[in-house]
Amino acid sequence: MSLTQLTRLAPQFSRRELLTRSGMGMGMLALAELTARENAQAAGREMPVTRHHPAQAKQVVHLFMNGGPSHVDTFDPKPLLKKFHGKPLPNPNLPTERKTAGALGSPFQFKKYGESGIEVSELFDKTAAHIDEMCIIRSMHSDIPNHEPSLLLMNCGDNALPRPSFGSWVNYGLGSLNENLPGFVVLCPNGFPVVGPKNWRSAFLPGAFQGTHLDTKETSVSRLIENISNPQTPKRQRRQLDLLQKINQRHLDQRGHDSLLEARIQSFELAYRMQFAASDVLDLSKEPKHIQEMYGDGLQGRQLLMTRRLLEKGVRFIQVWHSGGQEWDNHSGIEKNLRRLCGQWDQPIAAFLTDLKQRGMLDSTLLLWGGEFGRTPVAELPSMSGRDHNHYGFSMWMAGGGVKGGYVHGATDETGFAASENKVHVHDLHATMLHLLGIDHERLTYRYAGRDFRLTDVHGHVVKDIIS
Repeated sequence: MSLTQLTRLAPQFSRRELLTRSGMGMGMLALAELTARENAQAAGREMPVTRHHPAQAKQVVHLFMNGGPSHVDTFDPKPLLKKFHGKPLPNPNLPTERKTAGALGSPFQFKKYGESGIEVSELFDKTAAHIDEMCIIRSMHSDIPNHEPSLLLMNCGDNALPRPSFGSWVNYGLGSLNENLPGFVVLCPNGFPVVGPKNWRSAFLPGAFQGTHLDTKETSVSRLIENISNPQTPKRQRRQLDLLQKINQRHLDQRGHDSLLEARIQSFELAYRMQFAASDVLDLSKEPKHIQEMYGDGLQGRQLLMTRRLLEKGVRFIQVWHSGGQEWDNHSGIEKNLRRLCGQWDQPIAAFLTDLKQRGMLDSTLLLWGGEFGRTPVAELPSMSGRDHNHYGFSMWMAGGGVKGGYVHGATDETGFAASENKVHVHDLHATMLHLLGIDHERLTYRYAGRDFRLTDVHGHVVKDIIS
């Protein structure tokens, strides 16, 4: 709601008085999300009032296993690797980033789950109980076997240039569902992943659409969000805001129209509302004990329970990272590491899917799981116990939001090295997810530097086979 609308609802207050009563505490966090319509207008663009076509999905959750999970150990069984374990593969090896040797058979067992009978690794035994709600894409491929460009491609649609992130595009296209919280929230504990905030930047889109990062290693709301409460008395706080408004207005008058400064001024209105909304939604102690136990007491369980609460409050796009750094980058010790990493996620993901379904939220929530690429089916030298980066073929899965459940799309070759059937590029994934949200990826554009930009650039095709 704009300040003009608020003034109409509360005529006893002037626009100035409304702003000066708006509270401070969360100014830095509030800068990440402002009232979408008013900021879009400041950028010279009206927000759309309808989607391009009907769609079930309204919100997105992206579970990001940063570092690159091994598809041949999780969702893409390759029995041939055990047959050739330690030996050269029957087909020529593709170029790898590091030196590799013979085949590395998966140390994990696969079995069929659900009515669909899709094979999944024992590492995700609990998650696989929901396989009939999931679409496994086994034919993903990317451009480069390096983390930095692959992360940017997966998140921003370009592996080098400064482009807006997927979450920013979605909020730009659809607007916010809740004016009291950011429309794009990033949960990432223990610091930043590789290339940091570039993964959730708004770039040339208005700053309102940039992701808001929370370091979820913290368990108390006051540590999750600094300055969540204001220690000043209401009278002193109003005086501070009044002075700040005077300075900002003088600065604005000297420069004429300045959308960034106007956005900063507007942010205090949202900051005030967020002091109450964020404190409520991030307080997991308000959940019943049986729900907390269903998710488990680990970090990933806490992140996904927080995600469900954010969804309920109308956050449009939530990205949940495993952690800062690259935990899934297993160049050695893959058996031990994958048991640990998958073990941290298996119960929470299963609980999250159960929770969304029983609350009637799964149909309107589009869920994506995966990393920036996969791993090689051959062992990396010298340890012979890990796998190198592999952008030629890897797996991701989706659920909810109009996705065809109990379905496997595409395939890699018999060794798992490269996508070979019904290939899906990252641009195709983005185009398909936007379609599931009711957005035509070719029509969602933003005029910048004399060109109409879009998330998929000049690429991307909707993969209609995965849509229910």
